[in-house]
Amino acid sequence: MAYYRRLGEVPGKRHTQLRNPEGRLYREELMGEEGFSADSSLLYHRGVPSALVATDVWELPDQARTPNHPLAPRHLRLHELETGPDAVTGRRLVLGNNDVRISYVVTGVEASPLYRNAIGDECVFVEAGSGVVETVFGAVSYRAGDYVVVPRATTHRWLPAEPSRLYAIEANSHVAPPRRYLSRYGQLLEHAPYCERDLHGPAEPLLAEGRDVEVLVKHRTSAGVVGTRMVYDTHPFDVVGWDGCLYPYTFNIDDYMPITGKVHQPPPVHQVFEGHNFVLCNFLPRKVDYHPLAIPVPYYHSNVDSDEVMFYVAGDYEARKGSGIGLGSVSLHPGGHAHGPQPAAIEASLGAEAFEESAVMVDTFAPLELGEAALAVEDPDYPFSWAGRRL
Repeated sequence: MAYYRRLGEVPGKRHTQLRNPEGRLYREELMGEEGFSADSSLLYHRGVPSALVATDVWELPDQARTPNHPLAPRHLRLHELETGPDAVTGRRLVLGNNDVRISYVVTGVEASPLYRNAIGDECVFVEAGSGVVETVFGAVSYRAGDYVVVPRATTHRWLPAEPSRLYAIEANSHVAPPRRYLSRYGQLLEHAPYCERDLHGPAEPLLAEGRDVEVLVKHRTSAGVVGTRMVYDTHPFDVVGWDGCLYPYTFNIDDYMPITGKVHQPPPVHQVFEGHNFVLCNFLPRKVDYHPLAIPVPYYHSNVDSDEVMFYVAGDYEARKGSGIGLGSVSLHPGGHAHGPQPAAIEASLGAEAFEESAVMVDTFAPLELGEAALAVEDPDYPFSWAGRRL
């Protein structure tokens, strides 16, 4: 995270004693990244955070991946997926590689199990719905349009206030603002399309009682992504205070300020976050190019170093009109294939002053493979939509 926060009780000096009113010592835990060499926070527990009483296998939902072979652009209709019922165990894998996995789930209103991802940070985009994510750092509310960023190994659970559509981007690394947006000390700079005021972390500690509490943990072995069910002597939500620069937060796309230009601007101006070997952008309602001969929709382009994934959230995406893509669609345009607007969309966009569209893009620098959910809801005609015919 870009800046320091402090909640609840912490001692005046780190790694010194903090006691409750009865004189009992709180247990200090350091959560830190990159082996004590990056962002961290210090948490003060009533119980012992490592006090396990049982551990066994948690069988994850199907994590199998199928190569995109023969190579083709893909259109996936996520709104046709049956998922759920909760935000953790109900996820279905859409796309993935060894750097990032994209899943989708439609929740009910029941709470998810306590959960932590020990592989990497999670950035969950809220397509629809609202509720609360309870975490060891405290609770954060979520609403439609939020990115919910949960640091690696943060114990948390989802409590939807209403059915929620969640597009989960699970990294094998950390997720953060692009480095070019940050000062050398981590402050978001003036040219960044958002600032610290737009990032909403917990407001107060969250305390819960309990014994023999289950936590589902996603982690890696030589066999790939696996799950373990860990049972703790006391409830993980026993933190009376913490401080540092590592914590969960939300950021809403309504607070993103799109960058526009005289001619069409490339995707990096729409970037919001980055992880190892992938970037995350959002394309939002905005004024478009104002050169008198501008072509507002994107030019055809070859992703020679990346695969491009677009999730269509709202509005009518101008470049894809006539392709069959609609709300809830995902397009995968792989490296090795030139893609761009549907032919009729180019002329139709001339003279436009604004686009009313919302989409979330993930570009990866290693090929993506298809999860079982992608195979279940693929549109077989999409690869041939530019030509309007197939052999």
